[in-house]
Amino acid sequence: MPQPTRQAIVRTDRATKIYQRDSIPVPALHETSVQIMEGDFVALVGPSGSGKTTLLNLIGGLDRPTSGRIWIGDQEIGALGRKALAEVRLRRIGFVFQEYNLVPVLSALENVEYVMLLQGVEESRRRSEALRLLHALGLEGMEHRRPNELSGGQQQRVAVARAIAARPAIVLPDEPTANLDSASGAALMDLMRRINEEQGTTFVFSTHDPMVVERARRVIRLRDGRIEADERKPVS
Repeated sequence: MPQPTRQAIVRTDRATKIYQRDSIPVPALHETSVQIMEGDFVALVGPSGSGKTTLLNLIGGLDRPTSGRIWIGDQEIGALGRKALAEVRLRRIGFVFQEYNLVPVLSALENVEYVMLLQGVEESRRRSEALRLLHALGLEGMEHRRPNELSGGQQQRVAVARAIAARPAIVLPDEPTANLDSASGAALMDLMRRINEEQGTTFVFSTHDPMVVERARRVIRLRDGRIEADERKPVS
């Protein structure tokens, strides 16, 4: 049976980002054109300063390109106003930040529910989905703990649960294993790969971790703000 045709979920066309530091232009990304397909499991790899986090932030609408264009699906996000861009992030993109960015006054359960609350999901549904994810991530019994009562690995798993709870089309984890021991990092990557395979969710990681690169199905290597290589691994 033929496989369904996959569509590009992310496209960048000559995306360039130049920051200003003390009135001095600092180029971070230079005329980068790339397509991320539905269901991809991609690692953005490169040394510090290579542009991988900048590219991730542009894709996620957390920053705007200095020049060039970026699409999520068929929507050019660089042309959107603030409110419309926030709506795209809310409905279509899940973020997993390196420093977790959990709300400190909320419990693990409330943190996972938060995006669904903003989306208007009714209470019983968002509560049951948040509980399901926390249990699947090995956090049963910790639902009512606040972030400062959780280890770094546990906080990272709460952040992953929050990112995927609203079923976004694309999840953008920034250095997801940076603060985890090797066993916790491997378990987290295996979980995200399972979500990718079972739900078709697209993942794009920024990473230095060889273990993440090993598990990725596609590796985009950046250096000095440019794509140096784009390698898709054969299906095993």
